[in-house]
Amino acid sequence: MRRFWPLAAFTLPLLLYSSRADYSSVEKKFALIENDRLKPGSRVTLSQRELNAYLAEQVPQVAPQGVRDPKIELGTGTATGSALIDFVRLRSAQGKPPGWLMRQLLQGEHPVTVTAQVQSGGGRATVDVQRVEVSGIVVEGRMLEYLIQNYLLPYYPEAKVGEPFELRHRIDRIDVQPARVDVIIKK
Repeated sequence: MRRFWPLAAFTLPLLLYSSRADYSSVEKKFALIENDRLKPGSRVTLSQRELNAYLAEQVPQVAPQGVRDPKIELGTGTATGSALIDFVRLRSAQGKPPGWLMRQLLQGEHPVTVTAQVQSGGGRATVDVQRVEVSGIVVEGRMLEYLIQNYLLPYYPEAKVGEPFELRHRIDRIDVQPARVDVIIKK
């Protein structure tokens, strides 16, 4: 370990600076979009690194207890998000602790991965959750639909899963590509 100390001492500040620079960059891009400051037909590219820096900064503020190490990986038309989630701590922090049985089943941190397909155009988008994996157990198809309808939507009724929704701030479409997302403003 001693042999690697100089390398770690050199790279850690670079990684922290890189993450801070990526966060600052994506914040500026979000501000341009949200304040409608982009010309018609503009394209704003959000890199996967920028989005991960944003998640690393924002998730602890939104879910300070129960969610750790959030990441996103982008593919052609897909986004895969992952995090370590302690469902008991998360629900308890929201003032809704689970009952005894659920507490026993969900105790501790669990690696969670969610893969969604993103389609958009004409100022509308649809996000279809394709797969969820919790601690190595894959949930797809009818079981996934059941969980979305009976657990996700009752707790987060504003979530739009599998149904089109309007894009705000004059956004025409969002193109998800490997390692980047392009936000295109209406002409």
